[in-house]
Amino acid sequence: MIRRAELDSLPVRGAVPALVAALDGHGAAVLCAPPGTGKTTLVPLVLAGLTARAEGAPPRRVVVAEPRRIAARAAARRMAWLLGETVGGSVGFTVRGERVVGPDTLVEVVTTGVLLQRLQRDQELAGVDVVILDECHERHLDADTVAAFLVDVRETLRPELRLVAASATTDAAGWSRVLGGAPVVETAGVSYPVEVVWAPPARPVRPPHGLRVDPAQLTHVASVVRRALAERSGDVLCFLPGVGELGRVAGQLGGVDAEVLQIHGRAPAAVQDAALRPAEHRRVILSTAVAESSLTVPGVRVVVDSGLAREPRVDHARGLGALATVRASRAAGRQRAGRAGREAPGAVYRCWSQTEDARLTAFPAPEIRIADLAQFALQAACWGDPDAAGLALPDPPPAGAMGAAREVLRAVGAVDAAGRPTARGLRMARLGLHPRLARALLDGAAALGARRAAELVALLSEEPPREYGDDLAGAWRRARQGGDAYGHRWRTEVRRLERAAQEPGPAPTRETTAPAGAPVGRGPVEPAQVGRGSLSDDAAAGLVAALAFPERVARARGEGAFLMASGTAATLGDGSRLRSAPWLAVAVADRPPHAASARVALAAPLDEDTARAAAGHLFRSGEEVRWEGGDLVARSVTRLGAIELAARPLKDPDPALVRGALLDGLRAEGLGLLRWSRDARALRARLGFLHRALGGAWPDVADDRALVDRADEWLEPELSRARRRSDLSRIDAGQALNRLLPWAGGEAGRLDELAPERIEVPSGSRVRVDYTGEQPVLAVKLQELFGWARTPRVAGVPVLVHLLSPAGRPAAVTADLASFWAGGYQAVRAELRGRYPKHPWPQDPATAEPTRHTNARLGR
Repeated sequence: MIRRAELDSLPVRGAVPALVAALDGHGAAVLCAPPGTGKTTLVPLVLAGLTARAEGAPPRRVVVAEPRRIAARAAARRMAWLLGETVGGSVGFTVRGERVVGPDTLVEVVTTGVLLQRLQRDQELAGVDVVILDECHERHLDADTVAAFLVDVRETLRPELRLVAASATTDAAGWSRVLGGAPVVETAGVSYPVEVVWAPPARPVRPPHGLRVDPAQLTHVASVVRRALAERSGDVLCFLPGVGELGRVAGQLGGVDAEVLQIHGRAPAAVQDAALRPAEHRRVILSTAVAESSLTVPGVRVVVDSGLAREPRVDHARGLGALATVRASRAAGRQRAGRAGREAPGAVYRCWSQTEDARLTAFPAPEIRIADLAQFALQAACWGDPDAAGLALPDPPPAGAMGAAREVLRAVGAVDAAGRPTARGLRMARLGLHPRLARALLDGAAALGARRAAELVALLSEEPPREYGDDLAGAWRRARQGGDAYGHRWRTEVRRLERAAQEPGPAPTRETTAPAGAPVGRGPVEPAQVGRGSLSDDAAAGLVAALAFPERVARARGEGAFLMASGTAATLGDGSRLRSAPWLAVAVADRPPHAASARVALAAPLDEDTARAAAGHLFRSGEEVRWEGGDLVARSVTRLGAIELAARPLKDPDPALVRGALLDGLRAEGLGLLRWSRDARALRARLGFLHRALGGAWPDVADDRALVDRADEWLEPELSRARRRSDLSRIDAGQALNRLLPWAGGEAGRLDELAPERIEVPSGSRVRVDYTGEQPVLAVKLQELFGWARTPRVAGVPVLVHLLSPAGRPAAVTADLASFWAGGYQAVRAELRGRYPKHPWPQDPATAEPTRHTNARLGR
């Protein structure tokens, strides 16, 4: 029997007429409703006509897409309860590995991943009348992709399909634009006041990096939970970033007067059910982000927020994608705090300061901006839009990430050179796996059989617990034996993948079939020819991991150190049995910030032949000529990515490669590798001065790198004749620089006029001008300038005169000789004539005879 009292009490009921009118008029709507208003439970039932006696709505088939499996199951159970039924009747659900629906099901709750696969199989969604995309504000990549595909379906195939974007807190205007200007329907929630208690650690803790959270931070969170239990009544809901942190905080709550539960996406269904049901005894519920908005946890009056979250990150250059621990956004903080005020007034204990709160980001970053996009790129290609340029996405994919994704797809044979999906790519897209893992399943099944390949890919698709160790084959054996929660989920996924590996691939459509002769990716690899029962567990694990992550095949460098084909160094823990392996297939690795090497968390031993086959697209053989160790090195090299397999010296390397390597040497070590005489250095300084003073045709010769970039203009033909470092040292830099003079306009002939190498002074000496500074400098003995009243100028710039004592030491500096003779000279004369009595120190230098000799010499 329908529980009408509960249905009628849901706050969203008041917005239902406006929502139905929006769908009837526009065909799409944005529903903004706070948590607890019933948007996830009442709205689907109304739109399906399951409350038809009250609403008068015609029966419709409704699909509700949730971001997480736990939320999909919980929503289906709640709706079935409201109807007085069990799941599988009017309301059912489908998540990966589990489907509970019946012939009379009108409302089906699915994960966004399941809906994405369904759309690829049936773009029209035949038989579906309404799709509700729940929790849009979380901006998961699958949800954004599903929304874009559904908009395309409405515009081209099924204009009658109704779409609802539903969220507790969302960018309503943005989603309205995505849905083609859809109306926005809002409803107020019934929420109770939530007191904010700021509870920062007493002492600073280290900020999170990678997956690591400072143990002191987790100890502090546990202490705040104990404080909340002592100060408040009701259940406590504590938010932590990941499963590992849940376990560590749970371990520090021993002895509290409450039941401690852990809920997360991988938790057993029985544990999830227990957390989502009212309880007679007090509870502490430790949760990841799954409880932020998708779930209602009854009995909660207090929230303890660690302030941490997990977001996807990817290092495109090295193929090391992983989750990263970050500070949660202010929007996430509001969502978490709201869980304490769902049923009564409550409190939130925030494990950071109010000052820190003001510095947090406003919203979490959309996943499309930060995640690995290989799976998204394959979905877009199979949809018929390889660049995703025509998709109505809330945010466009970054060009760099899409480029890296397409490289991965080409490497695994999922798309052709034009980015169109191959028949193999179409099959990969329907496996519900990352393209790397899809490749490992298909090629691994051909080599090992569907069952063994499925078992290994299931291990790679959900990383096993750390206690399983870093040995993939050992983790495989433990998963087969284990009765833990991970082992149960693993066996469920194995069954799904085994069936998928045995299914025939889809027939290519007219739009996705490559034209005759077009490249279609690299396809299956040679290990597929290995007999199915002939490989040991180690070899099988190595093969599948290498197929999934060919850039991570690694060769030993000694002492537990390896070099991956990507160029990243990797290390194993001290106790690992894999340290003696000559080759590894690295399945899981992470590189801490500022660390030189990645840490291997899961790997399998490998042989070189399998490494070459799995990473065949990285195989290179050819001449390598480079500047190394201060000289040119020329070799014939065979490589697997960054791994050098074989090398021998080259006697007659390609001249173009030699020239390029010599230029690299000049860039690395500077133009000092050339022969610089005193005259050559002086010429460079003169040209530099003229460039600063006059510009125009006079070249910039001050910067070594800029000069190397212009090597064609001044270092030829000598550079092309050079073969080693010693040849560079024989190139006369001054002679070469002369080629940069502005000969074409005739300005080169004025070099000595504009920037003379020497200036003749009154004594008759020709003194060299120093152009190395900002202003030309003439350093000359004071007595040689007697009678010279006017300061010389070069290219219109006054020369800075350094007046020297008879011993050649600086006595004075001036750019105005007339002023010096009239004033400063007398002080210099008074100081120096007693020290140098043999030299002339006339009272009036303006009329004295200039000389470079002593008084005695002058008297002769």
